[in-house]
Amino acid sequence: MKKEDDYKPPKWKDKLHEVIYEADTPAGKFFDVALLIVILLSIILVMLESVSSYRSRFYWSFYIAEWIITIVFSIEYILRIIAIRKPKNYIFSFYGIVDLLSTIPTYIAFVFGGSNFLFAIRALRLLRVFRILKISRYIGESNKLMDALKNSKAKILIFLFAVLIICIIMGTVMHLVEGEKGGFDNIPISIYWSIVTLTTVGFGDIHPITPLGRFIASALMIMGYGIIAVPTGIVSAEYSNAFKKNIPTNTQVCSYCNETKHLDGAEFCHNCGKKL
Repeated sequence: MKKEDDYKPPKWKDKLHEVIYEADTPAGKFFDVALLIVILLSIILVMLESVSSYRSRFYWSFYIAEWIITIVFSIEYILRIIAIRKPKNYIFSFYGIVDLLSTIPTYIAFVFGGSNFLFAIRALRLLRVFRILKISRYIGESNKLMDALKNSKAKILIFLFAVLIICIIMGTVMHLVEGEKGGFDNIPISIYWSIVTLTTVGFGDIHPITPLGRFIASALMIMGYGIIAVPTGIVSAEYSNAFKKNIPTNTQVCSYCNETKHLDGAEFCHNCGKKL
């Protein structure tokens, strides 16, 4: 009896994996480019369909095009499951979930939709916009950005916690200074105002009327310009470190464990040791 590790997939399965998961060959590059075009077309269709005049005029065109695109994505999803040695590694991965979310809304709308066209089903169809996330699979530099965001997570969380403390303190102070006459009826509303002001959004629905309140608001606005730059600097520093570390792209994908982060020219998977 052969062990699971000794199993060798048929050549057609290796070829399928090379085309779908890798971009080193002309066939793989063609597959990636073709799928990118389909993804972009699907996003454009979702946007145009949300315009009522276009939806009423080209309803059947949108409907047919959506089914064609859904079938293409369904075939892609099935082929990705077939091409990999352990399907669950793909199915429960980030991209596997994204691929599923980008495919099922049309089927669910078809099964549960009807003449009444439930609002919940119409909202569900908007999940098709998640197809835009499929694009990141084909952009190698996205790995560096994702790693930079992951490495910055702790610093950014501490920073956001500090900002939240500032907003709570400033909101409470403004509630005491301005009171109900200035629209600062309670502390939650005052905190909302401090968040809007600190982020330099400035809706203008609430504003201070006393000299002291305006002085505090001015200080908060100036503080906001400095605070906005902090997370950008944190992520930029980590992104720069990612380039120095030469983090690999997704051009080599293991057909056994679906690991992606392999160095260019690697012959074996660094995660499971299988030959790439």
